[in-house]
Amino acid sequence: MDFLAVPLVLFCIALICTLLTSNSRARKSPKLPPGPYPLPIIGNILQLGSKPHQSLAKLSRKYGPVMSLKLGSITTVVVSSPEAAKIILQKHDVAFSSRPVPSAAQCLNHDEFSMVFLPVENQWRKLRKICKEQMFSVPRLDAGQDLRREKLQKLWEYVKKCSETGRAVDIGEAAFTTSLNIMSEMFLSMEFAQFNSDSPMKDVVWGVLGCIGSPNFGDYFPILKPADLQGLLRQTTIYFGKLLDTFDGIIEERLKSGCGKDDVVEALIELSQRGDAELSRNDIKHLLVDLLLAGTDTTSGTVEWAMTELMRQPDKMCRVRDEIGSLVGEKGQVEESDISQLPYLQAVVKETLRLHPAAPFLLPHKAVSDIEIDGYVVPKDTQILVNIWASGRDPCIWPDAESFMPERFLDHNVQIDFRGTNSNSFLLVQGGGSVQGCRWRIGWCT
Repeated sequence: MDFLAVPLVLFCIALICTLLTSNSRARKSPKLPPGPYPLPIIGNILQLGSKPHQSLAKLSRKYGPVMSLKLGSITTVVVSSPEAAKIILQKHDVAFSSRPVPSAAQCLNHDEFSMVFLPVENQWRKLRKICKEQMFSVPRLDAGQDLRREKLQKLWEYVKKCSETGRAVDIGEAAFTTSLNIMSEMFLSMEFAQFNSDSPMKDVVWGVLGCIGSPNFGDYFPILKPADLQGLLRQTTIYFGKLLDTFDGIIEERLKSGCGKDDVVEALIELSQRGDAELSRNDIKHLLVDLLLAGTDTTSGTVEWAMTELMRQPDKMCRVRDEIGSLVGEKGQVEESDISQLPYLQAVVKETLRLHPAAPFLLPHKAVSDIEIDGYVVPKDTQILVNIWASGRDPCIWPDAESFMPERFLDHNVQIDFRGTNSNSFLLVQGGGSVQGCRWRIGWCT
């Protein structure tokens, strides 16, 4: 095996030199935000622990709401307060409009087509416009009310049947199945999953979310990326391939049959066939991947946490039930138009998102140039992590921050939305108030 010795030694020397040089370079700037001193090569990665959002929240109490670390060879600035997040995401949104591309997102060249990782240029603006007009316009959302009502009715029937037969309900699985079917029906006019049963597509979506949500050594030590030590790139490639092949088959069938359906993929196909060719087939497939992943796991996770908190506190569960019962009366079914008349239910959702955000960190941003913030210099290519989990549990902002108290949002002085449209919105910045906004789930589970 001597023929392997020389390449192995050279690889180790190159690795150590690269990481030491990178580490040394990062600490030459005296104007970086304060933070714990990094170890050689690995930086501060050992300080993340098994729950990085909690570890970083604890460190921020010592070093401040804007602190710097080294995660492997990557210089990182962690933002843990609403005020600092607002400066990053709104005041300097263009300077931080780029994103680091994780290795998993590069599988099958997804990052070259994905709205999540494209630079804020013509192609990104084109895709954003298409999403706004074809998927999130008021007419499109209104047209989908019957579909959403149908899927929620199926959920209600499933839960009722389980109750009558004495079977336990996995709330997370049931909510995930419902969310996935709403998205797949709206996009493709087909269901991807069934309750409490095996479903290949449901497993694929779970698999993708698991891979892209797992920390990858190759992202912190780029020289190790080709080795794929955790096997994440191989697994992600398999899952991405299955999703893209499924979408490609559906598009091909639509093109051959010519029988148009009133769904999103049909609208996208029509756009791709116009003379100006706004969309390619690859654009459509990768856009569907983004939308399906973004709209499924985040919704189901919020439902699961809301139900968990309500079951922990039966008095609050009763208050929600009483509010709903007094509104719907004998008709027994909540319509979307009723939501505005259910302030306590809305408060429950907001409190759930405060304590259990869909992801503890916003999708990372990256500085496109050196920029000064509050007297500190954030160097070009620095990764920016916004710890919304920490913001949601900051005792300086939220009295009794660790307690589930929906009542706090019934105060007329606390008017908060999740779209960045008022001054309080950054207390609960779920979607990112930047020019890009939030797209895709990342990171570790809460």
